Amino acid sequence: MDLTRTARYVALAVVAVLVATMGINGGVSETWTTPRARGQSNDTRLRLAFYYPWFLYHWQENGIYPLTHYHPALGYYDSSDAIVIRKHIDAMQYARIDAAIASWWGRDNRYGTDVALRRILKESRDSGFRWAVYYEWEGPVDNIPRDPSRSEIVSDLDYLYANFANDPSYLHIDGRWVLFVYSDDTDGCGMVSRWTEAMASHPEAYVVLRVFHGYTSCAAQPDGWHQYSVNAYGFDSQQDYSYYSYTIQPGFWSAVKDCPRLERDLARWKENIRNMISSGATFQLVSTFNEWGEGTPVESATEWATPSGYGAYLDALHSSGDINVSESTNQGTGGGFAPVAVELGVGVAIALAAIAITVKMSKPKREASSHCRYCGKRISSNSRFCQFCGGPLPNV
Repeated sequence: MDLTRTARYVALAVVAVLVATMGINGGVSETWTTPRARGQSNDTRLRLAFYYPWFLYHWQENGIYPLTHYHPALGYYDSSDAIVIRKHIDAMQYARIDAAIASWWGRDNRYGTDVALRRILKESRDSGFRWAVYYEWEGPVDNIPRDPSRSEIVSDLDYLYANFANDPSYLHIDGRWVLFVYSDDTDGCGMVSRWTEAMASHPEAYVVLRVFHGYTSCAAQPDGWHQYSVNAYGFDSQQDYSYYSYTIQPGFWSAVKDCPRLERDLARWKENIRNMISSGATFQLVSTFNEWGEGTPVESATEWATPSGYGAYLDALHSSGDINVSESTNQGTGGGFAPVAVELGVGVAIALAAIAITVKMSKPKREASSHCRYCGKRISSNSRFCQFCGGPLPNV
């Protein structure tokens, strides 16, 4: 077979289809529906950001003020301030974030999170933006591990259902209200059992637990799993079991440490975004929007300010890591997983790529590995690191 001639025909066919499609529709669109419940097929993706509504409380701790190495563009704000809330919603929608996962420390309003969440939901009602609770009481409190009993969990579920879950701005999946649960590193299948037993009292709750070593082997399983922290390359992938989550983080520099755990690198961040999108994971998680004390925010700061006003890390999320998506699509409406139109610029780029294929196929093909040498999984050839285990990939 004449590969050169065949490649030319393929390239011309691709260009013809693109031109015809754009002539009819003005672009190619793609849509996503809501995630499926456990046991059903996964055909959706949600871009979510971890969010901390505990300021002013957490601008100071142990005599340190401000509790951050950075300078937020909005200053050292109050999380309950209506103007701040609306600006945060606007910023997250600009970054194509569908919903935020708000840290919640109990009904006694620890760190002000219960009152702040009420105000946040109220200010969100005309925005189309959604919120879910991040239940912190399963994790360590004041560095002491907690294991709430089944009855405690049921009581908290009762409270959350009565006070938040039915708000029109609360996130639902297939009609069920979504609850993310943090946990500590010592948790195991016993924690899963406590939660699945408690969920029997609230089957309308869609519960997403934090992973631990061996979580897939537990007899009881929640509706979903997620990871909050990331590896040395700025991401975590929980794709071995139903493509649950893919988490990315711009950096990590605790306010009480002299050196960062994870250096900020905008090029690496953009690659993380592209890999997150291509992973197809149900929950595509940004860690975090505004955890300033740990130095993980993507919210705008003086240190990474840009002409857009949103900052470099939100700009990168908006542009999907500089994938050529129409700048006019879904701005101010979330839109990471609303319909996304691929405009003329992408059509031209794909046409040029098709022409490039013609040239490339006329040359001898180079031998390239399609599997990671460390974890053995199939990998993307345009990435520097394996999107599953984080191992460095050879140049091919």
